[in-house]
Amino acid sequence: MDARSSTFETLSKKIEARTARAGIIGLGYVGLPLAMAVARSGFAVIGFDIDPKKIVALDARRSYIDAVTNEALAAEIDAGRFSSTTDFALLSDCDVIVICVPTPLTKHRDPDLSFVEATSRSIAAHLRPGQLIVLESTTYPGTTDDIVKVILEGTGLKSGSDFFVGFSPEREDPGNQHYHTATIPKVVAGDGTQALSLMKSFYGAAVSTVVPVSSNATAEAVKLTENIFRSVNIALVNELKTVYAAMGIDVWEVIDAAKTKPFGFMPFYPGPGLGGHCIPIDPFYLTWKSREYELPTRFIELAGEINSAMPRHVVGKLAEALDIRAGKALSRSRVLVLGLAYKKNVADIRESPSLRLIEIIEERGGKADYHDPFVAEIPSTREYQALKGRKSVDLTPEAIAEYDAVLIATDHDMIDYAALSKSGKLIVDTRNVFSRLGLAADHVIKA
Repeated sequence: MDARSSTFETLSKKIEARTARAGIIGLGYVGLPLAMAVARSGFAVIGFDIDPKKIVALDARRSYIDAVTNEALAAEIDAGRFSSTTDFALLSDCDVIVICVPTPLTKHRDPDLSFVEATSRSIAAHLRPGQLIVLESTTYPGTTDDIVKVILEGTGLKSGSDFFVGFSPEREDPGNQHYHTATIPKVVAGDGTQALSLMKSFYGAAVSTVVPVSSNATAEAVKLTENIFRSVNIALVNELKTVYAAMGIDVWEVIDAAKTKPFGFMPFYPGPGLGGHCIPIDPFYLTWKSREYELPTRFIELAGEINSAMPRHVVGKLAEALDIRAGKALSRSRVLVLGLAYKKNVADIRESPSLRLIEIIEERGGKADYHDPFVAEIPSTREYQALKGRKSVDLTPEAIAEYDAVLIATDHDMIDYAALSKSGKLIVDTRNVFSRLGLAADHVIKA
């Protein structure tokens, strides 16, 4: 048996026997649920993060991610299957290392791979033969092989013989009550047949279904395709919303009727803009990469333009409603934005259009507050530092009556919309929640 086969066989046997130790880098919305799923499958897991506050919370058995309960976290810690640290020197103890770090955009909408690159360098500093390195962060096709692999091979060790490299796109959906990490089918790929075999074995132990594809670039493209599909279709209904509104047609009624067709139609719904860690960002990774091939991505870029314009469109409808219904300029109005999270029933505010809505209202001279039962205070964000520290206001009838308008940005289920309708002077609904609940009224305007 040659050295290459020996390295592969040894790691393969460790994974099959669940004696391999896994390291998960980045203990956020992707990394922490993954760490729990891998630990529950029988592997010992070390979670790595640069934020010491997260480690303190985890050591105290406090989860800061909705998808992971305190009880689930405590169970894996007490069983000796999970621990967390800021000490990246412990990467040398790990047989499988999974990278779950952010891949945001720059101000010019170019990929920002600084977190991936820095993490890869940290792994390289502790790389040893017999390790499987996996990237889960969403990125453009070629990142795993052209950046992660290249950085790791800078150590003198070689992918496919000394260590192995793979890619598996994350598919987390915060707030989803039907699917979680272990039940969502997992696309996997590897740099070579042995790397793919290790990927199938490792993820097959932790999730119910593994979907292998032919290359890391293909797996990277799968993730982008999923989110581009959603972005383009959401942009389409956002555009239809404005066109149908001009014709006096309710786009939500149109969609609800269209979705009764049992084939050939899939419902998507308009909103105040895109939020979350995927759809507002991921499509631009492909538009950037396509420039290398001198190929335009017109649908993707147009969808981005339409969706990015929605917050300003919504504020325009708000200003119009205030003028016509209340005889008051937005610049002299107080507005309560209902919902700071980017989707209902979660605390996730990443890329939330609500932040942009508040910013635009105040750029136009208005005063904006917010209420969100899941977000007590606006944390530090990359783009909205000026909003940091603002607190959610109480949603009492007396407080609601103080505002000239309530703007529904996120339709959390736990809100009493009937009471809100009674107390609110003017309500601008971007989610059609009042019609859905049979609460349509003259002072409720759709936007």
